[in-house]
Amino acid sequence: MGLRVTEAKGLLGWIDQRLPIIDAYNKHLAQYWTPKNFNVFYFFGSLALLVLVNQILTGIWLTMSYEPSAEGAFASVEYIMRDVEMGWVIRYMHSTGASAFFIVVYLHMLRGIMYGSYQKPRELIWIFGMTIYLVLMAEAFMGYLLPWGQMSYWGAQVIVSLFSAIPLIGEDLAQWVRGDYLISGITLNRFFALHVIALPLVIVGLVVLHILALHEVGSNNPDGIEIKDTKDANGKPLDGIAFHPYYTVKDIVGVAVFLFVFCVVLFFFPEMGGYFIEHANFEPANALKTPEHIAPVWYFTPFYAMLRAITFPMFGLDAKFWGVVVMGAAIAILFVLPWLDRSPVRSMRYKGNLSKIMLALFCLAFVTLGVLGSLPSTPIRTAVAQAGTLIYFLFFFAMPWYSRWESTKAVPERVTK
Repeated sequence: MGLRVTEAKGLLGWIDQRLPIIDAYNKHLAQYWTPKNFNVFYFFGSLALLVLVNQILTGIWLTMSYEPSAEGAFASVEYIMRDVEMGWVIRYMHSTGASAFFIVVYLHMLRGIMYGSYQKPRELIWIFGMTIYLVLMAEAFMGYLLPWGQMSYWGAQVIVSLFSAIPLIGEDLAQWVRGDYLISGITLNRFFALHVIALPLVIVGLVVLHILALHEVGSNNPDGIEIKDTKDANGKPLDGIAFHPYYTVKDIVGVAVFLFVFCVVLFFFPEMGGYFIEHANFEPANALKTPEHIAPVWYFTPFYAMLRAITFPMFGLDAKFWGVVVMGAAIAILFVLPWLDRSPVRSMRYKGNLSKIMLALFCLAFVTLGVLGSLPSTPIRTAVAQAGTLIYFLFFFAMPWYSRWESTKAVPERVTK
């Protein structure tokens, strides 16, 4: 009859003959063998998925009361906060969730860099992950305009105007993105459509591809050892355990801790002193009143600091253009990381001291740039930002040499604790 053979009975058997539920369950959960030495850094992948679900669900609820127009956007957000039942909780869940999303994604990326999760055969996993990060930045930027507050309006005005730095086509490109000569209701409407429909669909699709690619080649581990290389007579990795129930239960612990911290922020200081929601965003957008200091939300500030660090023209092109180039290159270079690392070992546990020092300097530079990007520019801060930008790029550009020449430790044959 053309139906597949299944051991399931009844309704489940009928469905499984037509949709391979049991095979998918075994392949991706019950018989997906994962290294037994995962540590706390391996919580952040599942937490990122949890926050994505939170953002989608709270976003759906917010759109039920939100008005995407220049005349009604700010008032509709106030209506949600004051008159919609539990609206303030939903709004703060979404705004806090945006920052939480970037926190767990940054820690997830750090884990990948620390343990070499981008090296062969996991290059495609890394590329999908970086694409998710890039689209997530676009999604966050589009959503940042929607409250139609002062910082939303002027932040979007500054960021979109960066397109005008591109020679020849810049002005037309910036106008095309805005849909107008300035940020207006037309811009708000198109950003709303992209934020609510187009980009979430892209992110969900990329997450599925990211997970499928991961499950095809298997998870990395803190030792950077392939557990598939040592199997028992039944083909089960000797250092592997089933993802379900072992890591699903372990992830519940991580989720519980995360939700505790998340709820503390949500109920006691959702604005996080102006870092999660800027104080200026509690004022309606006013095209005739510029805020004293314009800065993007905190998860964009490292790249904004790089943009401002470029203060000198080169090759007949102004500093603004080169600032945009440097900012774009800072994100683009992450995509080629798998081909920059020439180390014979994956994990930072077994790499040499030079790699460890460079990673520490890279993290310090990134955090420093994040702080500087949120502050008004001064000559001293600009000089520090220039040094931080140099260290950021040096980590990548020098990697083919220091990762190849340094002395590494011997990697054990089996995974360790």
